[in-house]
Amino acid sequence: QVQLVESGGGLVQAGGSLRLSCTSSGRTFSRYTMGWFRQAPGKEREFVAGISWRGGVTRYAGSVKGRFTISRDNAKNTVYLQMNSLKPEDTAVYYCYAHYIDDYWGQGTQVTVSS
Repeated sequence: QVQLVESGGGLVQAGGSLRLSCTSSGRTFSRYTMGWFRQAPGKEREFVAGISWRGGVTRYAGSVKGRFTISRDNAKNTVYLQMNSLKPEDTAVYYCYAHYIDDYWGQGTQVTVSS
């Protein structure tokens, strides 16, 4: 069973930055496709960013492209989401996602951007 633990959320003013981290307990982390999703109040969960198992391929939602960067450190079993130029509409619970045969989710971390 893979466990994902997110950290790094918090309250930030518009224009600020945060870096989210997600650490996995899995022994085959380097084989996982990883990603970040988010869910704002009253809205469905949406894709934010994804990264391939070696880190060579990344994808972003249009709303965050150019502002957010996903990266991974397989030696630390950790994936990161660097979020810059944050906007109030980025306010949501951010979830770490992993895929390797099955899908796995973290418990989520709250990001609140004040205007």
